[in-house]
Amino acid sequence: MIYIGTHSSSSRGYTDMAEQAHRIGADTFAFFTRNPRGGNAKKISEQDIKTFLTLSEKYHFGAFVAHAPYTMNPCAAKPELREFAQNMMIDDLNRLEYTPRNYYNFHPGSHVGQGIETGIAYTAAMLNTALSPEQSTIVLVETMAGKGTEIGRTFEEIREILDRVKLSDKIGVCLDTCHIWDGGYDIVHNLDAVIQKFDSIIGLNRLKAVHLNDSMNELNSHKDRHQKIGQGCIGSDALKRVVNHPAFQGLPFILETPNDEEGWAKEIAMIRSWFE
Repeated sequence: MIYIGTHSSSSRGYTDMAEQAHRIGADTFAFFTRNPRGGNAKKISEQDIKTFLTLSEKYHFGAFVAHAPYTMNPCAAKPELREFAQNMMIDDLNRLEYTPRNYYNFHPGSHVGQGIETGIAYTAAMLNTALSPEQSTIVLVETMAGKGTEIGRTFEEIREILDRVKLSDKIGVCLDTCHIWDGGYDIVHNLDAVIQKFDSIIGLNRLKAVHLNDSMNELNSHKDRHQKIGQGCIGSDALKRVVNHPAFQGLPFILETPNDEEGWAKEIAMIRSWFE
């Protein structure tokens, strides 16, 4: 069993996001904690939270996956931008305690010419400041495609970040199928080998969520262009093997495909039909 959902808009409130997810056949969802390009987060309504928690139990939702804004660059060259990212993460994690025991996903950042090791050090430093022993939210480092100066393209780079985080029980990984394909991991022809490599380098116990996306680009393109399920270079057969793989059972799967509500509903129904 897996949980399937899509990205929603937090500006709608938790209750509306839950209702939308249920309407399209989802049993989890993701949302940006604020505008994906930055800005202030919407004020939390305690009544909205109360209603959402009731609906979540009623609809048998799995854990949701909140997503940090794209403007968060924890390994920026400018100190003020790193401070901006750090403060944003701290604020987001405080807000997520209203809905405890879920996930918070973020891109590990771009080193903008400083070098991979410097980027990894800055990102780990932000996590060591932002994470607290009391939080119930697990923060997820997302696997990246490696465009530009992104860090997190290889499993080794992800592992280096994890190894430097002091509160290791508060950190995990979100695997994006489009990103790892674009990053050079052949999940079409060698899925088992990719999973074994992930396990040997990072550990499957760290894998907490999956972004299920097809790709507009060929293997090892480093471009990060998502495509609708079955319409890209990864294809339906390979993604079917992903959702049925024993290593991924019980995880939330989030669609980040270029679609609308009707299209996501069709994708969710199709993926559910794949279960063996």
